[in-house]
Amino acid sequence: MDSKNLLRIPATVLAVAGMLISGCSTGGHGRSPSASTSITAGSLGPLPSAAAVDLAPYYGQKLSWHSCGVPGFECATMKAPLDYGHPVAADDLKLAVARKKAAGPGKRLGSLLVNPGGPGGSAIDYLQYAALGYPASITSRYDMAALDPRGVARSEPVECLTNPQMDVFTAVDSTPDDAAETGKLVTADTAFAAGCKQRSAKILGHVSTVESARDMDLLRALLGDDKLTYVGKSYGTFLGATYAGLFPQRVGRLVLDGAIDPSVSALDSSRTQAGGFETAFTAFANDCVGHADCPLGTKSATDAGHRLDDLFRALDAKPLPTGQAGRPLTEALGTTGVISAMYDQGSWPTLRGALTKAEQGDGAGLLKLSDDYYERDSAGKYSNLMYANAAVNCLDLPPALSSPDDVERALPSFRSASPHFGVGLAWASLICGYWTVPATGKPQRIEAKGAAPILVVGTIRDPATPYSWAVSLASQLSSGALLTYNGDGHTAYGRGSDCIDTAVNLYLLEGTTPPKNKKCD
Repeated sequence: MDSKNLLRIPATVLAVAGMLISGCSTGGHGRSPSASTSITAGSLGPLPSAAAVDLAPYYGQKLSWHSCGVPGFECATMKAPLDYGHPVAADDLKLAVARKKAAGPGKRLGSLLVNPGGPGGSAIDYLQYAALGYPASITSRYDMAALDPRGVARSEPVECLTNPQMDVFTAVDSTPDDAAETGKLVTADTAFAAGCKQRSAKILGHVSTVESARDMDLLRALLGDDKLTYVGKSYGTFLGATYAGLFPQRVGRLVLDGAIDPSVSALDSSRTQAGGFETAFTAFANDCVGHADCPLGTKSATDAGHRLDDLFRALDAKPLPTGQAGRPLTEALGTTGVISAMYDQGSWPTLRGALTKAEQGDGAGLLKLSDDYYERDSAGKYSNLMYANAAVNCLDLPPALSSPDDVERALPSFRSASPHFGVGLAWASLICGYWTVPATGKPQRIEAKGAAPILVVGTIRDPATPYSWAVSLASQLSSGALLTYNGDGHTAYGRGSDCIDTAVNLYLLEGTTPPKNKKCD
């Protein structure tokens, strides 16, 4: 690993910690989660309390820490088996880990692992934000630590397309109007899946959330902690809940912020998420029409929605110039730009400006929002965020929709859930139908019987992980405690609510959960 580049903070992380979720970014224009189409009644069962004998070399390894190039941060490489069921040394993975030790004062409480979500978000990138941005009461008592999950960033990253190919993929029409456009979308999804197989065949079948949770247990042991303390955002809540289900007796203090419900089917999940984006857009529109310069008018949120639809139709007919050769603003890129700003109300002024430019014939502002979402830099290079996202989602759960006919049948319910984004999110659910590796997971409840209290945080108007998912996860977990934020944006901790931050900090420092039905405004 190149330690000089181990720590960076992408714009998405700076904008909102934990921006991504399982599926909302699987490839082009807001890909949606993949899962089977029926709810499974079973629950995730725990692993044996004692590690298998053939895993002893992994639990017994010694990490060799070195400077990351940023004062106070240390990095190392952790060895993990490619296949936990059949570990073979020759196939071992090298996973990147990093930490910043607690400096005191106060008694050290152990290590606090963090994960920003995705799947595909780099935990090591997020670590710098967390170690320097979390309250001093937390960072002075905990060694802040992170593990880039397998397939992500510096940990055997999944690769699928070249940068120019990714430019084409993200611009493909995701609301096809005829057979020819449908064929182009299917061809794009098929080529994406084939590219992942061609470039990442070794790891593609071993990037599941269950395997990444087992990697976290390895790191827990190697850091010298008897139990795991963890803050997971968005998809990171699914990773943390999975850990709790597999290792309930090793649960310390787990914060699951912006929760995903592991028990719902893909179609239910996708439709619910579509509704979440609709709710977020309504909140944006209500705010926008209160400004004299709102590019969607000043009449009402309903009228603003109609004008947004008009813009999308215009982009579908004739993409806008952006000032970048070969990169006009298509409907798909414009939609992604709007969706990107739904994650954080702090981005609403930027979106107003981008929409104003678009109304004036300039697509540069919406393209910039889309590029930030996809982690595409100014040189045209993409991170592996979207590749890992698809690989994990398509392995974790069977495909929601497997053919264009499936999508056509699902469209009415998606339109009902989200008049503005539903059609695109329905078609986006198709990519796992063309995946080259069969799914190894399924939707199931996670109860984690015997675990210490687990704090689940949900935001009422969260666009990407709707509040109902937090309610469901907290009720599934045998020791779940729900903390509610009556606000906007994706995730809640560290985003400006003193009430939320105080409750989470108290839990991390003392293990005390908030009173039942605690709600913060």
